[in-house]
Amino acid sequence: MKEKTAAEVPRDVLEAVRRAAPEKRITCARAHQLAAELKVPLRQIGAACDALGIKIKECQLGCF
Repeated sequence: MKEKTAAEVPRDVLEAVRRAAPEKRITCARAHQLAAELKVPLRQIGAACDALGIKIKECQLGCF
């Protein structure tokens, strides 16, 4: 799967993720909550995290 760059993720999603992760880390639960708040697929939050170099912590599936 091709990773999205910051230019391919909507600016409002990038900004929301950046604000939610000031220390470059976000919990999996917060990522899910943010996707619901913004009404975007969770995959788009993940793409924003990848583009911004933000790490996901406390993964509910134990993947990260």
